[in-house]
Amino acid sequence: MKLNAVMIAATSVLALAACSKKPPEELPPVQETQAPVAATPTPTPPAGPVAGSQEHFARAMAGRDVIFFDTDKYDIDSEDAAALRAQAEYLLQFTNARATVEGHADERGTREYNLALGERRANAAKNYLVSLGVAENRLRTVSYGEERPAATGSNEQAWARNRRAVTVMIR
Repeated sequence: MKLNAVMIAATSVLALAACSKKPPEELPPVQETQAPVAATPTPTPPAGPVAGSQEHFARAMAGRDVIFFDTDKYDIDSEDAAALRAQAEYLLQFTNARATVEGHADERGTREYNLALGERRANAAKNYLVSLGVAENRLRTVSYGEERPAATGSNEQAWARNRRAVTVMIR
């Protein structure tokens, strides 16, 4: 039995000796480290608002995004026409932009009358834009009547600011 134990130990030693690695006579050449690759800079977003957005449109129009009407009227006068020409130029330049023309009225008159008047004002502005070359399918209208006043008060100054059509960019 002692002989078996000695034989097993001797076999194990020989097996382990056969598995051992000898160090190589020559080491492989050291690879030079490459310079780190510079990260591609991410483009910085353009300064200012995105073209075609409401903010961009409002800046470009500088107040010409609103036209005003006389009492119980919805006709486009020369001042309104100039503002609508500027709006049309913008919409023709930024062909992906779409807009809503909002019609508004002052507080005088019934709710129904003011909604109808606001609709006529919005349609008058839209039709003028279409006549200048803006595709009709890029424009929609909505009437708020007296529901969204720009100015509070029951006097001629407030009423004059509320009789309007406003062009608003939509996404």
